[in-house]
Amino acid sequence: MKDKLHQLKDTALTEIEQANSKQELNQVKVKYLGKKGPITEILRGMGSLSKEERPLIGKLANEIREEIAKLINEKEETIAQKALEERLKQETIDVTLPGKKVLKGNRHPLTRVIEEIEDIFIGMGFEIAEGPEVESDYYNFEALNLPKEHPARDMQDSFYITEEVLMRTHTSPVQIRTMKSKNGIGPVKIICPGKVYRRDDDDATHSHQFTQIEGLVVDEHITMSDLKGVLLNFAKKMYGEKAKIRLRPSFFPFTEPSAEVDVSCMMCGGEGCRVCKNTGWIEILGAGMVHPRVLEMSGFDPERYTGFAFGMGVERIAMLKYGIEDIRHFYTNDLRFLEQFKRM
Repeated sequence: MKDKLHQLKDTALTEIEQANSKQELNQVKVKYLGKKGPITEILRGMGSLSKEERPLIGKLANEIREEIAKLINEKEETIAQKALEERLKQETIDVTLPGKKVLKGNRHPLTRVIEEIEDIFIGMGFEIAEGPEVESDYYNFEALNLPKEHPARDMQDSFYITEEVLMRTHTSPVQIRTMKSKNGIGPVKIICPGKVYRRDDDDATHSHQFTQIEGLVVDEHITMSDLKGVLLNFAKKMYGEKAKIRLRPSFFPFTEPSAEVDVSCMMCGGEGCRVCKNTGWIEILGAGMVHPRVLEMSGFDPERYTGFAFGMGVERIAMLKYGIEDIRHFYTNDLRFLEQFKRM
């Protein structure tokens, strides 16, 4: 029995040495150490041996099994190390090869225009205010002198979530929230950039989601001339020192008096062209003096305080600035369009 065990050991060692892969080594392991292997069979047949032989043969069989297992583990590590070396050899990096070009992103044209507008108004002493895009009917309409059933609500076909909650149709609610936070004490001088939502058919000049920047100034002795001065300075900074503006009478429920504001056409310098429809002027925003009722509902004394407000669509400003003819270009993520603004 001893001779048989030693013979098994020698045969196993030879096969372990000859194994060149993990799969071959696993076959050797199953062959000699498995449940049906020869060493297991010898241990199971110990009952046929004499009392003197059993402990000797049992000890020898266990020692040989442990030695075979140890050699298999060592061989397994050797095979794994060799495989790793082969893989590293195949994957060697040639550091002298030119690197791959890293594509750099750039700011979206709308982001550029928003930041430029913010910088202009910050330079005039304005602060930036923000508010929620999901707004209550009170802040979006009622506090702006637009009570329920007011016909002017039809001008802003809205996305209602419930009867009292909707996606804001303008950033004017931010103005109301800011005024209320002042507890009736001025001054207030803010701009409110952000996304707004209206039920509209998307086409070259309309979108159901767009970006607005509204402004508000409330203090003692604020007049229409202050509004015109601020907007003229904005136009010159945005479109060049030769830019001019004009105010045309209009109507907004939250301002009185109200005006549409035009800027001299930046394409033809006011002489008339296809862009301005030969008028020399392009409408860019709406504005007016804050309605006394809005001031009162926001906690300000309309006998002491006056103010002006204005609002512009960022997409329209950007389209005029960069000569873009279709608003949908801003939202379709077409790289051919976006790459045109890399160096700006």
